[in-house]
Amino acid sequence: MDFLNIVWLGAPAWMWLVFVTVVVLLLAFDLGILNRDDHVIGVRESLKLSGMYLAAGLAFGLWVWHGFGSEKALHFYTGFLIEKSLSLDNIFVISLIFATLAIPPAYQHRVLFWGILGVIVTRGIMIGAGSALVASYYWVLYVFGAILIATGIKMFFATENPNQVRDSAVLAWLRRHLRVTDRVHGNAFLVRLPAPGVAGVPGRAVWHATPLFLALCMVEITDIIFAVDSVPAIFAITSDPFIVYTSNIFAVLGLRALYFALADVVQRFRYLKYSLAAVLVFIGSKIFLGDFLFDGKVPAGLSLGVTAGLIAAGIGYSLWRSRTEAVHQ
Repeated sequence: MDFLNIVWLGAPAWMWLVFVTVVVLLLAFDLGILNRDDHVIGVRESLKLSGMYLAAGLAFGLWVWHGFGSEKALHFYTGFLIEKSLSLDNIFVISLIFATLAIPPAYQHRVLFWGILGVIVTRGIMIGAGSALVASYYWVLYVFGAILIATGIKMFFATENPNQVRDSAVLAWLRRHLRVTDRVHGNAFLVRLPAPGVAGVPGRAVWHATPLFLALCMVEITDIIFAVDSVPAIFAITSDPFIVYTSNIFAVLGLRALYFALADVVQRFRYLKYSLAAVLVFIGSKIFLGDFLFDGKVPAGLSLGVTAGLIAAGIGYSLWRSRTEAVHQ
């Protein structure tokens, strides 16, 4: 059993095993018990499911505190908070994907659930590559910092485009290169249907992608695009791959559940993007400030406090403006 104590990517193998076990149990409970049958997930059910994932993430952070100490636990919570907040924009895009492809609400959870499995793999690849780069070339952190600062500035001045999914070059490419049905076929991603024949005679049955499959592809691609921001952001907090990966995954798990509660009201948080832009600039600047002002390391408590304060301010201001605008309409 000595192999369980081998340190692999920043943590003993047994800690990775515990993490994988927790994630598998959560997903199995989610799909195998709570959502075994396709149905529309209401706000109350969504909040309960989100609460389960949130409690699991917070509890895992306490376990990290016990195993690694307070500093790494604070890094975990900071990464968890940043990823969860940045992914709110992801919810808006996902809602556009479902609307554009006319995905019935009863099947949306199925798309998101299988999307989670893809995220677990793609985030692992990206974080593994990032960890290898940072371990070999420390200056890569400065590149991450510059990316975050540039992204934050761009986010501050960016305007929302409600047609970004409909006009997506990726969606157009998928439609050109795949046989796609004009409607959903239950909860199937792929179906066998007769190909166009000659003189009205149906051809042999071939595989067709359904709109659900297109939605799944678009959700995965969207997550990769958003990960370009969120992965460097957590690397700016800590280069420990165990903390980076676990905080990312726990945040993503909970956010997908929260989608069904927030999809219809995400516009009420439209001013949050400005505080998220400030968070990205702060985290990016922290890499440079850490070396010059804090003797190589910005205190973990300070990072968490500033991040939480900026996000809370963005949420509070958004809700206040929404309420004010509703009163004056």
